[in-house]
Amino acid sequence: MSNARQAQHPIASSFTARWSPRAFDGQPLSEARMRSLFEAARWAPSAYNFQPWRFCYALAGTPHFEDFVALLVPANQAWARHAGALVAVLSQSTRTAADGAEQPFPSHAFDTGAAWMSLAMQAYDMGLATHAMGGFDAERARRYLRLPANVAIHAFVAIGQRGDASALPEALQAREQASDRNPQAGWVFEGPMA
Repeated sequence: MSNARQAQHPIASSFTARWSPRAFDGQPLSEARMRSLFEAARWAPSAYNFQPWRFCYALAGTPHFEDFVALLVPANQAWARHAGALVAVLSQSTRTAADGAEQPFPSHAFDTGAAWMSLAMQAYDMGLATHAMGGFDAERARRYLRLPANVAIHAFVAIGQRGDASALPEALQAREQASDRNPQAGWVFEGPMA
């Protein structure tokens, strides 16, 4: 597919070339490739260097993978089951202060978003595709992943080699293309928003 997306200002081409397909080829990712993705996430910026991100993952062809697929809403199950791996993106919402007290860590989601983007860009650099999903059963996922109360669950991510769009359910085939982005004029403000 040619990349028809055009930046309005000069940026690295990887930002417009990376997108979130749903068609994967079903080949499992290796443990070594997963470790490279997580290594990229490791180097994301983090307030106080706390690094609140947490990831649980399952490789295609393993029992955990089928369990991860079952945590997704049916519309996502239909295509995500062909990914090479599924990853749950999590963050620790508290940290232990110097006095030993557990305190809220306000930037946990912000920092974890940076880690997820690092993972996504590393995947792109490795020739892999990623697609983040908010469509999952949060309560079932919390129970299955055995998450403590101070760990938030943000998304699941399908990762793998691109597949043929014709393998997708018919309703998704037409959507298998890179989407554009809203222009800066609608969301960038010098000074106050109003």
